[in-house]
Amino acid sequence: MQLASLFKILAVSASLAAVPAVALAQAAYPARAIKIIVPAPPGGAIDTIARVVGDKLAVSMGQPVIVDNRPGASNNLGTDALAKSAPDGYTIGIVGGSHNTNKFLFKNLGWDPEKSFEPIVYTHEVPLVFAIYPQLPAKTLPELVAWMKAHPDEAKVATSGRGSAQEMAAEMFRMASGSPMLLVPYKGSSAAHPDLLAGRTALFIDTISAIQPQVKAGNVRAVAVSTRKRTQSLPDVPTADEQGFKGYDANTNGGFLAPAGTPKAIVAKLNAEINAALKLPDVRTKLEAAGIEIQGGTPQEYAAVIKADLAKWGKVVKEAGIQPE
Repeated sequence: MQLASLFKILAVSASLAAVPAVALAQAAYPARAIKIIVPAPPGGAIDTIARVVGDKLAVSMGQPVIVDNRPGASNNLGTDALAKSAPDGYTIGIVGGSHNTNKFLFKNLGWDPEKSFEPIVYTHEVPLVFAIYPQLPAKTLPELVAWMKAHPDEAKVATSGRGSAQEMAAEMFRMASGSPMLLVPYKGSSAAHPDLLAGRTALFIDTISAIQPQVKAGNVRAVAVSTRKRTQSLPDVPTADEQGFKGYDANTNGGFLAPAGTPKAIVAKLNAEINAALKLPDVRTKLEAAGIEIQGGTPQEYAAVIKADLAKWGKVVKEAGIQPE
């Protein structure tokens, strides 16, 4: 071997030895399966997104993508597990609305909604629907408020438990309307539906993805949607804002997160891959059919959404006088 060639080989070897192992790992990412933690049971909005998008990531990234449902404690169990996972891009998670409310409702969280995570991409918004027992003599939101004020003992409002978007939306509406409301917590939407259908509760401000089948079957009456704009899934149902409750705006939203400290190059790759998946026609068809309004964007844009929601819901919790557990 010529001396010049030998020097070149040695130089290349030395340069590779100088590259940190973490940089080489990032260059090869992903080299094994990726796990998506879902802090909720199967079947809900974030679980649906995780599975639909996960299938696309498995193809585009060339590695298996495993969905790991870890429900419990108002979504805190799964979120805590994500926060404490290795920041290497092989464990990520998707969260919903409780991510931005639980900080104000629980005293000893093991995680912080901003400091414990790296935002990857804002994936979705899910409007809420004011669904009432159809035998009530109310066809509009003002008529519902009038009925509640005339029948305070019957003004029972279902929620999906502490910290849920449904509970926060109900508290916000209580303040906006001055209605006497008794909040009745259930373990999720499906558990609350039987009592609403039977008239044991009067109102449930539920996610459109969960309540839409009951609305279309005529089992409940939709009198308003919670967002500033009407939803494409129920275009004939007016917003609360349209009916005189100016500025009322509530939904459940969320996206993908990684543990704090995950390398920016890995976050950027995941952001690009997930954004690409969200634009695929079959993905849009599946998610929109479930009442999920697809978002997308940069990690920085998702961080801004989290910050704004923390400010909004923190104010609601304070003004409603809700005490953390």
